[in-house]
Amino acid sequence: MVRPIRTVAILAAVGTLVVAIALPALATGAPASAGTAAMTSQQLAAHHAQSIVVASEAMQAPSAREQFTATTPEEIATKKAADEARALEAAKAAALAATSSAMTASVHSSMPSIAQPGQVIYPMAAGSYTLSDGFGAARTGRSHMGQDFAAPIGTPIYAIADGCVSISQSDYGGYGDTVQISHPALSGAGALASLYGHMSYRAVSVGQCVTAGQYLGDVGNTGWVSGSCLHFEVLINNTEIDPLAWLQSNVF
Repeated sequence: MVRPIRTVAILAAVGTLVVAIALPALATGAPASAGTAAMTSQQLAAHHAQSIVVASEAMQAPSAREQFTATTPEEIATKKAADEARALEAAKAAALAATSSAMTASVHSSMPSIAQPGQVIYPMAAGSYTLSDGFGAARTGRSHMGQDFAAPIGTPIYAIADGCVSISQSDYGGYGDTVQISHPALSGAGALASLYGHMSYRAVSVGQCVTAGQYLGDVGNTGWVSGSCLHFEVLINNTEIDPLAWLQSNVF
C-alpha cells in the first residue's frame, strides 16, 4: 500500500508542475513550444510593463513648450516702460531736428538780396571767393565746362539774374547738389540758363521764381570735386559757354 500511495503523490506533484508551467503560456494567448523557454508570472508582468513604456514613448507628441518664453507681469511692465521711453526719445529727437531745420530755413530765407531785380551779378559776393579752375581746363577724358569759385563750405551763393528754377536736386551727376535757373528775360535768340554745382545746401525748389541776388544756397564739396567750391556754368540752348567771359560782358 505504501508504493501505490507514493506513486499517486508523485503523479499529483507532476500534474501540479505541469499546470504551473502551462498557465502563463495560456495567459499570453500563445501556446508554449518546445523551443521556447517558459516565462514566470513575474517575467510576463515585467515584459508587459516594458512594452507599455516603449509604446508610450513612441507615441508621445514633441513638446512645443520650448518655443515660448514664460513672462511675468513684472517683466511685461518693464518691457512696456522701456519701449515707451525709447519712443519718447525718438519723438524728442525728431522734434529737435524739425525745429533746427525750421530755424535754419528761417535764417536762410531772411538773407537779403545783394542785387536789384533785373540786374546781372556774379554768383558770389565780392571778397568771398577765389577764382580757381576756369572754362576748358583739362579733366580726365573731358574739359572743364564751367568756372570754379573756391570758397569755404557754407559761403552763400546768389542768383545771377531774374529767372525760375528748373533743377534743384542732390547727386546731379558729378555736380552733386545742384541748382539750375532759366533766364527768359536774358535769352534773346537762345534759351539762357545758369547752373550752380557742388552745393552743400539748396534753398530753392523747382518751379520757384527768383530775382537777381536772391540767396540760392551754400558752397559745398558734393559730387566729383577735390575741395569746396561753387562750380558755375552758363548755358545757351543747353550748350556750355565760357561763364566768366559772359559775366564780364553782362554784369552791370
